Amino acid sequence: MDQNRTNKELLLKGLQNMGICLVFMFLGPTILYMAFSNQEKSTFILILIIGLILSGLAIFFAFKGLKTIMDSMFKK
Repeated sequence: MDQNRTNKELLLKGLQNMGICLVFMFLGPTILYMAFSNQEKSTFILILIIGLILSGLAIFFAFKGLKTIMDSMFKK
């Protein structure tokens, strides 16, 4: 009977990952916009790379958070 319960610690860890994802979801595209609006500056490539990395981290943390949340609910 106890095996159908949600693992609350794992659920909180998943929600924490989703919170990190939310931060990166706004930060990454904002930095990408800043990079593309200043293409003539010498730091264009550096800011573009940082924006792409942050956007990639948003995708990574989204998948990691969803997997952790699903594991907390359905994994035995």
